[in-house]
Amino acid sequence: MSCGEANLQSNTSIYQESVLRPSWDTFASSLSGVWKGVGAVFSPITAEMEPVGLGSKQEYLYDCYTLSLIEKSYDSGHGTEIRRKTNWVQLNPHGEAEKQSASDDEWNHGSSSGTVDLPAHEYFDLKRSDVLDEDVMIEEPGIVFFEDGSYSRGPLDIEIGEYDESKYFLSPTYQFEQSLVKGCHKRLRIVHTIEFNEGGANIQTVRVAVYEEKWASPANIHVEDNTPVDVSPFSQRKRTKPSELTGPWKVYEVSATPIFSEKVKEIEGGAAFVYLCMETMKKRSLPESSVFFGEEEMLDMQDVTILWLPGGVTAYVDVDKDGILCIGVSWYSEEGINLVMERDYGTDGKLREVRMKTEIKRRWNQPVPP
Repeated sequence: MSCGEANLQSNTSIYQESVLRPSWDTFASSLSGVWKGVGAVFSPITAEMEPVGLGSKQEYLYDCYTLSLIEKSYDSGHGTEIRRKTNWVQLNPHGEAEKQSASDDEWNHGSSSGTVDLPAHEYFDLKRSDVLDEDVMIEEPGIVFFEDGSYSRGPLDIEIGEYDESKYFLSPTYQFEQSLVKGCHKRLRIVHTIEFNEGGANIQTVRVAVYEEKWASPANIHVEDNTPVDVSPFSQRKRTKPSELTGPWKVYEVSATPIFSEKVKEIEGGAAFVYLCMETMKKRSLPESSVFFGEEEMLDMQDVTILWLPGGVTAYVDVDKDGILCIGVSWYSEEGINLVMERDYGTDGKLREVRMKTEIKRRWNQPVPP
């Protein structure tokens, strides 16, 4: 038994019941609009900020501002589509203003102990800036979406199997995009790029990109909006300490489990999903090493390294002792709410389950101060 398993937490299930699958059309409407945000890229090994681009003097830039136009449209072949176009600018040659050591709870300050005075989001004309990406989202087999507009997007099947040494240069690479929603108008998107080598025996995360975006206006209304954007660059934020996630929590979970069959494949084009909701109580305690810290499903915590990212964000990719691959993200706020999205794949490479959780820290049992 690992130290994480011994010290992590205990669960008490309160209830579990089935829920209806959300409407794709309603989900598409919830995403539509103009979104303003920030983004950054982090090392999947050290969690340090990595450059997102080069400046005019060939200096590395570590932050970016984004402007996304997301529109719902109709296609005769696919039905309702979600079209996204994102413009961006890169900035900040200084890197992260404050760095947190992974080995303890102390803050390590660089040459500057405070934040850096960066140009504001509204300083840039992002409508005329470079295009970061253009994407079309349809009700594809591997996407799982929820009532609040959050979603988990990735392949339904991962290409794994017997390793052929003659094809050593072939390494299937997939993107897993997961989004969490806070208060309808603010969302977090994390994109893991993962490489599957040696038939899936060697899994390597090659890139972790994080975006936080705030809804600004409807997509079909032209608004000249130069008001300040209440989203600070990731380099200017503190990282959550593991100790902040300890204690008792009430957890509301909605899970989606795919059903694979030839009949479903013929009708749905992939898999049908069964949605269940569950409420549990859990108590999370700090393992002996704060580097290894995660969800209760991860039994061998010594093999799990959580990326503690700025802004209350954590990300993790783990393969447990049964060979289940879990790709997880969470978003913690000082109000004591932790949002979680996890995506599981089995040893056959098929999607097993997607879980969306809202964890609320139990503070009401604390003594009331006099």
